[in-house]
Amino acid sequence: MLIDRMALTGSILLDIFSVLIAILLVIISAFKRRYSYWKNIGVECLEPTIPFGNFKEVFNQKLTLGEFSIQYYNTMKARKAKHTGCYFLHRPVYVPMDLDIVKRIMQIDFNHFTDRGGYVNEKDEPLTATVFNLGGQRWRDLRVKLTPTFTSGKMKLMFPIMVQLSKELTQTLQEECKSSDIDVKDISARFTTDVIGNCAFGLDCNSLKDPNTEFRVQGRRIFDSTTIEMITKFLTFVFPNAMRFFHVRALPKDASDFFWKVTEETAERRRRSGTRRNDAFQLLLDMMNKIGKEGDTALTFGELAAQAFVFFVAGFETSSTLMSFALLELSVNEDLQKHLRDEINIVLRKNNGELTYEALSEMRFMDMVICETLRKYPPVPNVSRLCTKEYRIPDSNIIIRKGEGVIIPVKGIHYDPEYYPQPEKFDPTRFTEENKSKRHHFAFLPFGEGPRICLGLRFGLTQAKVGLASLIKNFKFKLNPRTKYPVKFDPKNIFTSALGGLWLNVEKID
Repeated sequence: MLIDRMALTGSILLDIFSVLIAILLVIISAFKRRYSYWKNIGVECLEPTIPFGNFKEVFNQKLTLGEFSIQYYNTMKARKAKHTGCYFLHRPVYVPMDLDIVKRIMQIDFNHFTDRGGYVNEKDEPLTATVFNLGGQRWRDLRVKLTPTFTSGKMKLMFPIMVQLSKELTQTLQEECKSSDIDVKDISARFTTDVIGNCAFGLDCNSLKDPNTEFRVQGRRIFDSTTIEMITKFLTFVFPNAMRFFHVRALPKDASDFFWKVTEETAERRRRSGTRRNDAFQLLLDMMNKIGKEGDTALTFGELAAQAFVFFVAGFETSSTLMSFALLELSVNEDLQKHLRDEINIVLRKNNGELTYEALSEMRFMDMVICETLRKYPPVPNVSRLCTKEYRIPDSNIIIRKGEGVIIPVKGIHYDPEYYPQPEKFDPTRFTEENKSKRHHFAFLPFGEGPRICLGLRFGLTQAKVGLASLIKNFKFKLNPRTKYPVKFDPKNIFTSALGGLWLNVEKID
């Protein structure tokens, strides 16, 4: 009997093992068939690796997405490819190289590529229904509602908030630089947290005075994901329908709940008191309450909360990234730092020492420094689009099918010597009006382009310029030995982020 049982057990184990081998062979065969897709339709592609596709080094964290973008782009550019295909796991993704094709996808033939393919799960996580993630008609309707929020007129209303907080930034840095080196990414993020907390939620966050305030902690929580959370986010991107079916959340629950509660409390407080403020949150409230032009459609509370959330998260991270890398490059290139400081002082003297919205627009070299920083360190190294209607690439037989993804290799384009000679060099003169006119317009894509260009572009640039003007006027920055240059990037962060922070020596100017 014992022998029979052992024999039976051995047979079952063998059967299970055989079934697993068969399943594995089927999976491998399916991947191989899928990985022949681009070759079959005549599009050049690098050899993929099962199951990672062409992103193996990104998954094992040997490369950041930005480094992958440059490496992939340079390899295909050397082959003189106008367009290429790659594989993200099992999914074919089209990668345009020719800037005229990029322009068609992002602008001219935009009606074929209206969506980003972001994860939306309103039932379980209403904060995912942002203007960034939504597609189709819902995106169009929401975009129309939100566009007036970031006009130059609205920026002028919010400008005094930014200036006041830039003064607090100066005071905080003056105290902190006395006793220690400064991580400029951290202090920049505290400044942008306070600015956007005020403008997106109408709250005084006080991150500059208290780095551990709840707003700052929860803002970091969105990006400081655990391993499980990173896997979950990845799965929501690859299998969005399945993740919605299983009610999977893409955001950390504690952070999501915090921002939802803050939105509810802020809206209720203003309703009861009748208080009105010159900030983005008030503009969203007016849309929800249909205060404005006749015929305007109202926002739902869920739409309001989701937009306030994405303004905060995207705004504080991208603007602080821009500010901190600009400070890094100015600390390495002290002649450029002096040039910018001289411009700031000249413009301020012309305006009685006051930083106004109009004065900021006079700072031409500031604009050049900002643009060159965005070229060298685009906050998001790739831009994605989803084909929503079958599309034939012009002058070819290549068909992009509905549902297929597109990746625009932004950082690869930004480091192309054809457009930017010596791309590793920080050179703001690339962005004089004369030099800009010599380049293809789509050779500079830090915020995307076309109808889905970043809605908060003007706001993000304005707060970064205000912060930089205050810092460069009042302090000198030098590279600290703790910061390696060129920068080593963090492979765990989807945004462009320095590994270990950006530490600089800071000296107050008397």
